[in-house]
Amino acid sequence: MRVGIHLMRYDSVPSSALRQELADTAVAAEEAGVSWVSVMDHYFQMMRAGFPREDPMLEAYTTLGYLAGVSSQVQLGVLVTGVTYRRPGLLAKIVATLDVLSGGRATLGLGAAWYEEEHQAFGVPYPPLSERFERLEETLQICAQMFDPTTNGPYAGTHYQLAETLCSPLPLHKPEVLIGGSGERKTLRLVAQYGDACNLFATTPQDIAHKLEVLRGHCADVGRDPAEIRVTMLHGGDALLAGDVAAFVADLTPYAALGVESVILRPPATSLSAWVRDTVAPAVPRLAEL
Repeated sequence: MRVGIHLMRYDSVPSSALRQELADTAVAAEEAGVSWVSVMDHYFQMMRAGFPREDPMLEAYTTLGYLAGVSSQVQLGVLVTGVTYRRPGLLAKIVATLDVLSGGRATLGLGAAWYEEEHQAFGVPYPPLSERFERLEETLQICAQMFDPTTNGPYAGTHYQLAETLCSPLPLHKPEVLIGGSGERKTLRLVAQYGDACNLFATTPQDIAHKLEVLRGHCADVGRDPAEIRVTMLHGGDALLAGDVAAFVADLTPYAALGVESVILRPPATSLSAWVRDTVAPAVPRLAEL
């Protein structure tokens, strides 16, 4: 099992120190053998997670571009981009640029979006859930066409119409498509049809086993080998934060047995670089044995 980190808070240092903090975190992650660094895509901090919305929140793809310049190995992505935040052609162009400038390390993380308050605050349309899923599927189709070197023709959907899907330069490698969420009827169906990876929340091994069984069913429906889909999982890492690496490994062992390929950890209220260096790093070689 591989280890990733999810940078979801930027309140441990003053804004003037964030540039150095992020650079130090990227260096610490690569020295520790961390394989994945992601950021959130939000305008405000998440009230749903118990944070004041006034807490610092950096724009996602600007941050990833900076991280690309101060790292050389880790895979980079947003966990995840709400489909409402950017027009699909622009999003594909942004991710292609990130892939080129990172040397082929970009992931396209997508979801249906949920944070209505920030949409209202910035005047961004927030359609009903059913329409957001329709837009998510069209966005997946558009991005696939944008990344395809054999076509730059039009795209005609219900919600999006593109006269061209020209993307130059193309990504160095087709970016991995990661779809966030665990909804059994819509989200996991989209994973089966379009995704290279999924991201689930660590609940219980029994629940994850059920979600993966649902995903296998959707894969069978579309003629897809489920082994082609990388399974990632967000985890709080409470035992690790308490300094008990052995207990953390024991917590993750049943998930690894189910086929979870990567665990992605979220930081506490502390220095990001110190958290990676002192807390995350000791677990990386232990989880690699699972």
